Amino acid sequence: MKKILLLLAVFISNLAVLAQEKPWMLGPFLRPENARPIISPTEKTSFQDPMSGRSVEWESMATFNPAAILKDGKIHILYRAEEKLGEKEIGGHTSRLGLAVSEDGETYIRQSEPIFFPTNDNQKEFEWTGGTEDPRIVQTEDGLFVLTYTQWNREFPRLAVATSKDLKAWEKHGPIFKEFKDGKYHNRETKSGAIVTELKDGKLVAAKIHGKYWMYFGVPHIWLASSEDLVHWEPIEGSDGNIAPVLSPRLGYFDSWLVEAGPPPVLTKDGIVVLYNAGNQKDIGVKELGNRVYTAGQALFDKDEPWKLHDRTDEPFLKPELPFEKSGQYVDGTTFVEGLVYFKNQWFLYYGTADSMVGVVISPYD
Repeated sequence: MKKILLLLAVFISNLAVLAQEKPWMLGPFLRPENARPIISPTEKTSFQDPMSGRSVEWESMATFNPAAILKDGKIHILYRAEEKLGEKEIGGHTSRLGLAVSEDGETYIRQSEPIFFPTNDNQKEFEWTGGTEDPRIVQTEDGLFVLTYTQWNREFPRLAVATSKDLKAWEKHGPIFKEFKDGKYHNRETKSGAIVTELKDGKLVAAKIHGKYWMYFGVPHIWLASSEDLVHWEPIEGSDGNIAPVLSPRLGYFDSWLVEAGPPPVLTKDGIVVLYNAGNQKDIGVKELGNRVYTAGQALFDKDEPWKLHDRTDEPFLKPELPFEKSGQYVDGTTFVEGLVYFKNQWFLYYGTADSMVGVVISPYD
């Protein structure tokens, strides 16, 4: 009898873990058994920095905020990395993007040098000396990789786009809104560009809705932009001539401080599912979460009108709980979701932890 009761308790516990707050949500996402970071800082790699002309240990302090894409049947993680400078001021380092590859979703082998970084090119004025930050990546049906990232020149953080056919040679196209209306939003903080995708033949690819690609972007609100070619983008403006937020913070909830687009959203039968990062204000949000803690939520937008919000979660589906998610250069804790792939009939969601390491949560088999 005791054994039966124990098995029943375990069964009920598993059901609770797997329960979804909303039927349209992606997931559920579970931490692997004995969860640990899949990418951590190391002092064993070095790189000849084009800016300073010196050899730098480019990922010695932090490896975090990952994008993810499938290539040749393998998971490719593009992650932000910073070198140790003797202090831990957020925003005071140079960011570059490293690459780690996994054949099985368990073991990740990374390259010894960054694959994307500030150099002596036509984007120098926008990327020196802060670097290239917080990637998201999608692929077109014909195989072109499209990377959105933040250019940081220590004056303005700007959303930018780059393209590649092989994840090795990159063409940087520059700040994403530089040409729109004579640079109306060029000198305004823009970041976190998440381009809408759809699952085709078991792989996520950039999706078109009414002949256009769509991208959710920004912080502390989430805005929307459209494009015909994935390079030139136009933000959606309201009747007052300003960009109109499609998702905003809510008092009394886990996203009371800010909302920020996560990995590329997914077009499903229910609509566009946007996984987003959420900042909490303890006094006007959720007290038990703590102040400035980053968790993750999901929102559902109309599949024909991407600006139209249908629903959103009232509770975070992922939050800092483990020691490596609450220790690092961001001491308040983060589970900052940024990379999503569908691999061997499972969703793999990659996230940054405390601005210091990379973690993953995985859905059960479909």
